[in-house]
Parts: sequence; structure tokens; C-alpha cells
Amino acid sequence: LAAQIKRGDLTMPDDDVMADMYLLVDQLCEAHGFTWYELSNWSKPQHECAHNIAYWQNKQWWGLGPGAHSHIDGKRFWNVKHPTAYKQRLFSGESVVADSETLTQIDIDVERIMLGIRMREGLEISTLSSQQMALLEGFRADGHLELLDGRVVLTPTGRLIADRIVREITI
Repeated sequence: LAAQIKRGDLTMPDDDVMADMYLLVDQLCEAHGFTWYELSNWSKPQHECAHNIAYWQNKQWWGLGPGAHSHIDGKRFWNVKHPTAYKQRLFSGESVVADSETLTQIDIDVERIMLGIRMREGLEISTLSSQQMALLEGFRADGHLELLDGRVVLTPTGRLIADRIVREITI
């Protein structure tokens, strides 16, 4: 899809159309028994994707195979992408890791907010500074988020601007 858009074979709808489509999908999913559990994921109750939830909760995971990513002890690393190169390295005893990065505390904090706010459960208020909470007040007043049971939770319209909300409180 990205290549088709880049070549001009397809064009993306404008932001307003995409927002309307997202809200329609949300309504249709909810009407058919699927609940939103992450910004771009719905499921039947008790059928959420455990792998993806581990990612959004910033837990550790191992990725196996060509192009797979892992996140262990504050370090993120990824394997070579091409299956032939992966196989050659594996059978020659070489590391299949293509590259890695060690996350700083700032990286960890930003990711915790970025990933956590995407979840239906939202972010624990206790993990945010008073300055961050003050920055969120305008979004709350505009109906983009709610404070529920000690958590900051996005409303449907808040989900449309989640990236903007994260930028506002992490920069």
C-alpha cells in the first residue's frame, strides 16, 4: 500500500474522511460485539491479541525469524530481514541480529505514555507529572479524554488525535 501511494497509484483520503471512517468502524465493531482494546484493535471479549498487548504494555518479548524484533532488559534489537541472509548467518554460527538500541530513561518514559494511552484502560494518573496533567486538561475540557478510576482514558475523538496528545505531554 505504501509503495502504491508513493508511486501515485493510490491516494489517501483526507484526514476528515479517515476520521469519519475510523468512527464508523468503531461504531460497527461495537454494534457487533467487538470492543475497542487498543487504538487500532477491536476484539470479542477475552479474545484480545496477547502478543500485541505485551507490546503495548511495554513488556519484554523475543522475536524469532527474519526481520523479527525483540525487547529485553531495556534493549531493542532486530534480526536481518532477508530469509537467505538470516539462514546463512544462522548456519554459520553468526549472530542473526542486524542492529540494536539501548533505551534511555527518557525513551522508556515516552514509550510508556505513547503505548499506554493507546489502550482502553489508558494511563495511570499517578505515572504522570503535575505538568503533564495540566497539559491534558485542555484535551479533557474538549472531550478528547476522561479521567476514570485514576486513569487517563481517550474518548473516541481523542483516539483520532492520540499522537498529538502524546506529543503535547512528552515534549
